[in-house]
Amino acid sequence: ARDLPIIALKSGRTPAGQAAALSHTGALANEDRVVDAFLEQHGIWRARDTGDLVAAAELYLKGWRPAGRRLVAISNSGATCVLAADAASAVGMPLEPLAPDTQARLRTILPSFAATANPVDITAALLTNSRLFGEILPVIAADPSADAFLIGVPVAGQGYDVPAFARDAAAFAAETGKPVVVNAPQPSVATAFRDQGLPVFASEGGAVHALHQFIAHHELIARAGNAAPAAPRRPDTGPVRLLNEAESLARLADAGLPVVPHRLCRTEEEALAALDALGAPVAVKGCSRDVPHKSEFGLVHLGLREPEAVARAVAACRDGLARAGAAFDGVIVAAMAQGRRELLIGAHRDPSFGPVVVIGDGGRYVEALPDSQILLPPFGPEAVRAALGRLRIAPILAGVRGEPPFALDAFVASVCAVGRLMEDPAIDSLDVNPILVGTDDAACLALDAVIVVRNPAA
Repeated sequence: ARDLPIIALKSGRTPAGQAAALSHTGALANEDRVVDAFLEQHGIWRARDTGDLVAAAELYLKGWRPAGRRLVAISNSGATCVLAADAASAVGMPLEPLAPDTQARLRTILPSFAATANPVDITAALLTNSRLFGEILPVIAADPSADAFLIGVPVAGQGYDVPAFARDAAAFAAETGKPVVVNAPQPSVATAFRDQGLPVFASEGGAVHALHQFIAHHELIARAGNAAPAAPRRPDTGPVRLLNEAESLARLADAGLPVVPHRLCRTEEEALAALDALGAPVAVKGCSRDVPHKSEFGLVHLGLREPEAVARAVAACRDGLARAGAAFDGVIVAAMAQGRRELLIGAHRDPSFGPVVVIGDGGRYVEALPDSQILLPPFGPEAVRAALGRLRIAPILAGVRGEPPFALDAFVASVCAVGRLMEDPAIDSLDVNPILVGTDDAACLALDAVIVVRNPAA
């Protein structure tokens, strides 16, 4: 509310760190990605270590308001220019070419062998003409292609008018009103720039990293400014009970999720009637409140077309549940749905942060090849789409090698529905995996689900 940037440092990122933290407080043992999601939701930047905590502090104190992340690098060293470009590329800060008019004016000032596009390499000519800094910086200040600047002076000794360079850089920063960082590894050079009130870093990477944090944090604050407040944490008390698949799918359908056409059948006759109603092929799955994952017990039979195959599957499911000592709630006879990708939606209650929703790549290998993102309710479609964009499979969802992009509106709506469903304190956790998606929103279907409820009697 006070428009005050907040940087947080929290240890315990790894299981080893969490174990060490237990001697201080059990509250540190939360799943670390939930902490990340909570801080992001509130516009708080998470520092990686104590150095990261203060690296960009001076930039915040300048009162700069970054308008973008396009970077212009200026140096008397071609190596510094290349290193700055590498560092900027690594954090997503494009070095876009300066405007043609700007480059033309720079060419009238700099030697013919100098680089004027971006980065701008003043070259060693600075040694013989200390006015070059003061002459080119006002030209660059007027260019519309820059949101932030890095000035690199890696080497300066006798013959370099470093105090003049520093005064020119300070005047440049004041004129643009945009973030300016300086890379100066030599203590004497760094002192001259610091005396002019400029943030100075010993390496190109350090300067770019601090600039990236400062800009990315303001982007994060802008996104969080439109976010709803976090859902209140509710105490987790009372016994829990697993809903069987039929009950879970029914609850999801009531919440607005598209679920695969199916029927719960207690007998072979009911299963054969479901085959006629749904049309071949069908899937037959054992249904039990005692078995959350069916494939390990041989309770999933796919692509069945003949009545005899359906009857055998019903008998196999009944026998499999009996061997597992699980209740027989019937069998699910479901249509065989078509789609291109299996995704997942999961949710549970974190002891510190309340409802947590997980989305990601789905199917049977989710534990072996995890690719997921976390959302904290309440959230809207934009937050879901941003999370999808952070998945490793995001390029596949967008369409590759001539394949059309996936239609994800129905999936996004389903995730939002799960977020609202978790506002119900009776829902302890849920797992929708897989949820099928394709190039048509009609292909979005929840194929399997498990819901755990708390205080089932209530």
